[in-house]
Amino acid sequence: MGTRAWALLLVLCGTIFLEGIDVAMLAVAIPSIRSDLDLPTDTAAWVMSAYVLGYAGFTLLGGRAADLLGRRRMFLTWLTVFLAFSGLGGFATEGWTLIVARFVTGVSAAFMTPAALSLITTSYEEGEQRNKALLVFAGTAAGGFSLGLVIGGLLTQLGWRWVFFAPVLLAGALLVAAIRLIPAQPRAEEPGNGESGNDEPANEKSPGRPRRRTEGFDILGATTAAAAMLLAAYAVIRLEHGLDGWQLTAGAAAAATTLLVVFVAVERRTPTPLVRLGILRTGSVVRADLGALLFVGAFFGFQFVLTLYLQELRGWSSLQTAIALVVLGCDAILAPTLTPRLVTRFGHAKVILGGFVLAVVAYGLFLPVGMDWSYAAMFPTLIIAGTAFALAYGPLTIAATEGVAESEQGLASGLLHTFTQFGSAIGISAVTAVYGLVSSGASAGSDPDATLSAFRAALIVPVAMVTLGALLSSFGLRSRTKPPTAGAPAAPTAAAATATVAVAAAAPTAAVTDASANPTRKALS
Repeated sequence: MGTRAWALLLVLCGTIFLEGIDVAMLAVAIPSIRSDLDLPTDTAAWVMSAYVLGYAGFTLLGGRAADLLGRRRMFLTWLTVFLAFSGLGGFATEGWTLIVARFVTGVSAAFMTPAALSLITTSYEEGEQRNKALLVFAGTAAGGFSLGLVIGGLLTQLGWRWVFFAPVLLAGALLVAAIRLIPAQPRAEEPGNGESGNDEPANEKSPGRPRRRTEGFDILGATTAAAAMLLAAYAVIRLEHGLDGWQLTAGAAAAATTLLVVFVAVERRTPTPLVRLGILRTGSVVRADLGALLFVGAFFGFQFVLTLYLQELRGWSSLQTAIALVVLGCDAILAPTLTPRLVTRFGHAKVILGGFVLAVVAYGLFLPVGMDWSYAAMFPTLIIAGTAFALAYGPLTIAATEGVAESEQGLASGLLHTFTQFGSAIGISAVTAVYGLVSSGASAGSDPDATLSAFRAALIVPVAMVTLGALLSSFGLRSRTKPPTAGAPAAPTAAAATATVAVAAAAPTAAVTDASANPTRKALS
């Protein structure tokens, strides 16, 4: 890649880095915020949950908006919103202001992040170049979260408001660079108009010339999708309360399911759907999205339990805990260096499976955690878990967007981020619920052994999630082991075979993916 291509990639990766440090820093700072503003427990919890609610509720809409309204426009607009409301959080003096600021910040991330990912998948040629860009993107995301823990601990020492002001400075720098580096793009192509649920993309008669949309935006689909996602996210967050208030949790889940059914019915009938349902049958999209949900959910669930173990049971400070977890950020180094070589040699399906297997080993090693484990005893789990993230997350991103038409890359990115956000919420809520149920005995609060038993029980959740993910990802190997047709030359590498499958899957819209039809790619070439 040339200098301009790397510069653009760094700006787009800076966005996911910004999102990662924002979440991590607040996780470290929330005790100080709660103490300073005298927030009740439920309000403090909602300061954290509001972001997830906004992110998960609008990511699907955000991804499709990037396709229909312009990726550059959505990226710049919502990066500006992110900047403004992060700053608002820094000036907050009451809990409700923080909750509003975090919710809108989550919504802005829901539009901004899929736009950034789809800019990558449409700006770099599918194959080795795009895979490398996506792996750098994934490594930056993990690095942002890991470094955010340490940076958050340091900034909290200066004052928790800096946890909100620091992202404002970074977002401002990214905004200035993005305006200069991201070329103006034409309006997105109109999605397919096939029969029975719009299963096929529209034929491209004039590559590079956006067709004028004759139908309005899918308002009903957007409304039902956002409402369904919001209620589903709320139901998932409610899981951490266990059986307490289960009627509300069940009611939210039932309402979300009903709205999801309505959404599918709407999408099958509207001439311009928000989500073309046929994309769910494209390549490995669904399998990769489910894999991402399980992997990210297990990772965040484990990290959450580990943080509680170190701080509540062992009495470590937030800064000590943050420094101890830095080793998880080894994926920020491995993802752009080791993983591309493995993907080129073995194909992303095998690398994904390897990541899941390593995760099973890592979390399994921590199951017998003791009351006085040294950091040396924890280190193997931390380094293996970080390596597993490097191997799995980037290739899952490749699989989730591979073979998807360029006009639907935003939608594919939105689907991926929707699944990952629900995964993180499910992982944290599930381990919290298990911990709460096991430690509900009268002696759990005062008996360290009972608390330790509750931690061990909660750790079963991430082990189960990555084990299920490993089984799911093994089907990806089967789908890629078809024998070559008679007389067909053998692919020289697994990466070449992967690229061939991707090109075949994207054949109906191959004209759109040509560099001459893409102003961003043309500017980078």
